[in-house]
Amino acid sequence: MVGIAPVCRKEVFFGMVGEGFACGIGEYTGGMDTSQKSLYATLISRAEGLAGGLGREDAYRLARLATEDPAPAMAAASSVRDGAFGPRVTYSRKVFIPLTKLCRDNCGYCTFAHPPRPGERAYLTPEEVLEIARSGAEAGCKEALFTLGDKPEKRYREAREELCELGFATTVEYLAHCSRLVFEETGLLPHANPGVLSAEDIRRLREVTVSQGIMMEEVSGRLLGRDLAHWASPDKKPERRLATLEEAGRQGVPFTTGLLIGIGETTEERVDTLLAIRDAHARHGHVQECIVQNFRAKPGTRMADAPEPGEREMLATISLARLLLPPEVTVQAPPNLAGDETDGSYAAYIDAGINDWGGVSPVTPDHVNPERPWPHLDALKARTEEKGYLLMQRLALHPAYALECERWVDARLRPKVKADVDSEGFAREHDWSPGMTSPVPAEEVAEARGGRPSRMRPEFVRALTKAGERDLDLREIETLFTARGTEFSELCRVADELRRAVIGDEVTYVVNRNINYTNLCYFRCKFCAFSKGPKSLNLRGEPYLLSTEEVARRAREAWDRGASEVTMVGGIHASFTGRNYLEYLRAVKEEVPGMHVHAFTPLEVWQGAKTLGVSVREFLIELKDAGLSTLPGTAAEVLDDEVRAVICPDKVNTRQWVEVMREAHALGLQSTTTIMFGHVDRPVNWARHLLVLRDLQAETGGFTEFIPLPFVHMGAPLFLQGNSRRGPTFSETVKMHAVGRLALYGYIDNVQVSWVKLGVEGAKVALQSGCNDLGGTLMNESISRAAGADHGQEMLPEELEAVIRDLGRTPRLRNTLYGTPEPRERATEHPKRRSALPTVRTR
Repeated sequence: MVGIAPVCRKEVFFGMVGEGFACGIGEYTGGMDTSQKSLYATLISRAEGLAGGLGREDAYRLARLATEDPAPAMAAASSVRDGAFGPRVTYSRKVFIPLTKLCRDNCGYCTFAHPPRPGERAYLTPEEVLEIARSGAEAGCKEALFTLGDKPEKRYREAREELCELGFATTVEYLAHCSRLVFEETGLLPHANPGVLSAEDIRRLREVTVSQGIMMEEVSGRLLGRDLAHWASPDKKPERRLATLEEAGRQGVPFTTGLLIGIGETTEERVDTLLAIRDAHARHGHVQECIVQNFRAKPGTRMADAPEPGEREMLATISLARLLLPPEVTVQAPPNLAGDETDGSYAAYIDAGINDWGGVSPVTPDHVNPERPWPHLDALKARTEEKGYLLMQRLALHPAYALECERWVDARLRPKVKADVDSEGFAREHDWSPGMTSPVPAEEVAEARGGRPSRMRPEFVRALTKAGERDLDLREIETLFTARGTEFSELCRVADELRRAVIGDEVTYVVNRNINYTNLCYFRCKFCAFSKGPKSLNLRGEPYLLSTEEVARRAREAWDRGASEVTMVGGIHASFTGRNYLEYLRAVKEEVPGMHVHAFTPLEVWQGAKTLGVSVREFLIELKDAGLSTLPGTAAEVLDDEVRAVICPDKVNTRQWVEVMREAHALGLQSTTTIMFGHVDRPVNWARHLLVLRDLQAETGGFTEFIPLPFVHMGAPLFLQGNSRRGPTFSETVKMHAVGRLALYGYIDNVQVSWVKLGVEGAKVALQSGCNDLGGTLMNESISRAAGADHGQEMLPEELEAVIRDLGRTPRLRNTLYGTPEPRERATEHPKRRSALPTVRTR
């Protein structure tokens, strides 16, 4: 291999995790003696090493020391956060729906709840709920957060009467109804915070919400005393709230909880609350986020004159939450409740270890704290990026839970969750999908070109640096696939530099024609919208079967138009044996002896051999003798049987696919290779696929090129049945080309982009991210079109060359094996030319 050392620009590499946090909190440091500092260091080390398992007494000690001097705890918390989540801080773009402001509790700090008012309804009507939800959907929100008081019908006659008028017995029943209505009418994913719940309440809400929540606030119960924060508030009894938290875990509900600091609790009581949350999560794994919220005094409440917690207290408590809770639990702090939400002081929370800002609404206020407006999303993004982190949108369901929605989400809600996330579980922020003619997302193009600065993870830098020098391992390839921000732009830059070193500035293409001889198939691949038959999962268009004469005619027509290659693939017809494939081959070669026939996937070869009762090798020899030149590397999908079991369970498995390719290469039949990605797969599955290709190429050397094929979802049964994503995002598509270049460096020199899947503008970005081939003119590409792709079925050579020259690169016409096509005059007639025969159609 020829090595290439990537240049990782120092101005975007922040080096040590957590560096730079201390610059705003220097006034908090320096008041401890040597023994205190030693104890502090020991406790922090144990907290990090135990991954949230510090014992109660040690947690008390750590909390007291952190309150006195938060800096060391903050540094450790930042390190834990970065190890678990990387340089990413999430938020949910949501709309707040205050279903009712009546509540049976009497919290001393609350201005949200109030008694019934003359002339004012106790509950929003369904029409009012939908009006708010629609405004959120139009503003790009993905979550509907229902805020409401706790069981007002148990306190107020007005609430009971209005519920009866609406046709419901309890507030929770009405909440469930409105949640279902919002989901069905707007597609927003509901999250509910209705307070203390019974097992039946949780079960009812689980059917219509993707997550639920209840703030623990504090678990000592001491604040239930007269005139204290929770006096006369029966639902603030800790045992009731803990029972709700526990039952939600038993029922598999992704849960939001947290503590409210500054309401009269002690430092030790804060620790007790965090440990109670930690213990519940340890039993059930359901606590997706813990909110650390600071009390704000409000006029007209019992606690109007109570002191608010200062910044040091807030920073210490955030870092404590991060160190005491398991690393996978998100720690959140609301930005609008910071000391001055307008000056961006909330950004210091990042230094303390948060990885989430919570819900931020572009259309509705924080109804619980209406005097504290949300920061503008542009400002939130800027403050986050100034710290070297990326602001990432999520759903009401946090990424890890979205990826495991089969476990955590009701079946009726899962299709929407799957459609709205990317391969890492973050929210899709753009409507672009492969095959669609909608413009490529400008933000993601800018990110690929360095327009979204962020710190780079040390493990990413190591993998990227290694890529041009030694083979990458599974973990390193997976890490490259998770690049965002500066990592993404560096990935694209290094991949393109490597392309230039290996290939130069030529961009190649081939003049070819696709001949899909039948769309009838008895396999049941769930991603395929092309095949038709008795077991097909989606019938789009008419079933057909081409005669050998028609296939030969199309090959002749392609030859006369300058093609040097025909690609023949199709469904597996129920009546086909290996003889059918041989007949198609011979028909083409008899009609056009000089045509390169690129045909038959490993599935077709495997099936053909099996039907003839011969080995794969024997059948390949027959195919080669009949005129087969090379094989397409399709039917690979994702070469990881974990994925294949979902998307194509009755197709050849990874071992069988490899076996066909190994035998073909041994016989001198070279092949392309592909990956069809962006459905149920994840970065680790992509990494496994690339290692299968690299290992086989090291053994045989038979692959000519790597072709990423993003999943086109629009007509695919897998998507229509609610079981897949909407194809990869644009940035994931670009990353597949770039990572393919790096992971296969020294093994497969050519990386091709499919203009059919990406469109011209998308293909240009891929050509600047490691690709050197634009594929073929195609003439009658039909598989992507059957799946719903909008791009054309053919591009003329002059159109392809214009795309290439527009990038300042040099176009070169190639043949299938990347050589130069032999000169020839375009034929107008042929002695054996047959008249055009009609397509044979059959059901």
